[in-house]
Amino acid sequence: MEYQFCVPCLLGLEGPIASELKHMKQEQVRSENGRVYFHGDAAALARANIRLRIGERVLVELGRFRATTFDELFEQTKALPWEQFLSADSEFPVKGYSLNSTLFSVSDCQKIIKKAVVEHLKTRYHLEWFPENGVRYQIQFSIMKDEVSMCLDTTGDGLHKRGYRPAHNAAPLKETLAAAMVSLAHYRGREEVCDPFCGSGTIPIEAALTAKNRAPGLERAFQAMQWPQFPADVWEEERELARSMEFHGEYRILGTDIDPKAIEIARENARRAGVDDVVQFEVADVRDFSRNSDRGLIITNPPYGERLLERNSAEELYRIFGERYRETDGWDLFLLSSHPDFERFFGQAADKKRKLYNGMIPCNLYMYRRNVRDGG
Repeated sequence: MEYQFCVPCLLGLEGPIASELKHMKQEQVRSENGRVYFHGDAAALARANIRLRIGERVLVELGRFRATTFDELFEQTKALPWEQFLSADSEFPVKGYSLNSTLFSVSDCQKIIKKAVVEHLKTRYHLEWFPENGVRYQIQFSIMKDEVSMCLDTTGDGLHKRGYRPAHNAAPLKETLAAAMVSLAHYRGREEVCDPFCGSGTIPIEAALTAKNRAPGLERAFQAMQWPQFPADVWEEERELARSMEFHGEYRILGTDIDPKAIEIARENARRAGVDDVVQFEVADVRDFSRNSDRGLIITNPPYGERLLERNSAEELYRIFGERYRETDGWDLFLLSSHPDFERFFGQAADKKRKLYNGMIPCNLYMYRRNVRDGG
């Protein structure tokens, strides 16, 4: 059976995700603001969940419609083919969001949608009460400019949860955004890569996964693996296919940070990710930053300085790093920052900027190019 799938994402990452999906041979790929659609079967769903590096999750869309009243929301939700997925004992919680729409109360929309799904199931299963003690199907709705998208979440925990970073190990950068930075730098495993503000190692680890062409979801479970609509063997077949496409080479990937504890965590995360053989971590001060080789990529996410005292420290770091960077030759720089005056403190205007979001924080990816590379 064929389905319409939707990959929600941070604004600015639609293009890289669409490229990922096309590289997987997914069909009918198209982008909208904050989401990328594709069409396919159970294998396509498993492939996307296992191999996507940048998307937030994979949803199966049951329908789209326009609604400006609660009556319209109720009736059109009720008309959707919920029985294709939900059985009489399925658990079906509802969550979502509304932006620039007449129906702006998310809690009221949740209640209306839940009621509509229950009323639909009553007519299909001839029941008055549903225990919801079976398989979980998370209903995910979005309302943007009065356009409603009604979906089921096939992923469960977000795709950024690769499994190599423990839950208690907080980091300022999601794995999916780090992977996006690596993708936007056009890194394919050929050049040397360095992150001088590596923290817990997310960017170097994502670079290593990219270099090895290792699927980020190989070792984790997904919500739809419990759904009878998608055969269990499809997931293992797609995992085996992903494993067969891995590369085994020598890569030069380095992460440095002034904090020894962060470096310890980074090394442990790399071990969990299975890339400790190709990525190195060292304690180093950015004041001593230098590159001996004649070309490479610096991909980094230095401290933003959201508080006043932290901002002063961040600005001093930008100034020092700008001086050190200008002493290198042949190294491209891709740096993410939310500071509105980053270029002034860094001491150099970027060759190109790209608007991205780190969670809810608007940022720019500042790109400085020193060499011409294949695909760059």
